[in-house]
Amino acid sequence: MTAIVLYQVDASKHMYRYCRLDVQPDLFGQWCLMREWGRIGNTGQTRAVPFPTQDEAIAALNKQRRAKERRRYSS
Repeated sequence: MTAIVLYQVDASKHMYRYCRLDVQPDLFGQWCLMREWGRIGNTGQTRAVPFPTQDEAIAALNKQRRAKERRRYSS
């Protein structure tokens, strides 16, 4: 699966953010929603959330994407 990268840029507020979402298998047979976020140009924070199936991980990715798009992130 290809990673989704969303940006939120507002120069008037000096806001330059990104959010990267991806679904990847782990070494234990589960699927992880990989989330990375932070300021554009800097190393961001990362969180991996495990799910038993790929479908559940993709559903979580879509839910997270919708939440970010409601907060004015765009691709």
